Amino acid sequence: QVQLLESGGGSVQSGGSLRLSCAASGYTYSSFYMGWFRQAPGKEREGVAAIRRDGSTNYSDSVKGRFTISQDNAKKTLYLQMNSLKPEDTAVYYCAARIPAYSSGGYLGAVMYNYWGQGTQVTVSS
Repeated sequence: QVQLLESGGGSVQSGGSLRLSCAASGYTYSSFYMGWFRQAPGKEREGVAAIRRDGSTNYSDSVKGRFTISQDNAKKTLYLQMNSLKPEDTAVYYCAARIPAYSSGGYLGAVMYNYWGQGTQVTVSS
């Protein structure tokens, strides 16, 4: 059974940094893609960053230039480095995966993913 476990959330002041991790387990497929989403209170879940099977990346306009997505395939771990954080980045952050994958990935739409983590809270104070 596929499991995604996020860690690294917390509280930080505006302008600070956090690094989220997502440890994946329970699958043997080599074909997959992953992404990060977030959901603030009263708002819909939005895609913030995604990584394609070839390692190329895609970001939402709201985080481009501040967030960096990366992955360590050997460790089956996905990362999100978040710099220059703003209060509007406050949300629950979710790791997502499509396993197995039949396309290249890089999607910021939630419907393109079939496995989700439980989420980790990120709070940015002004």
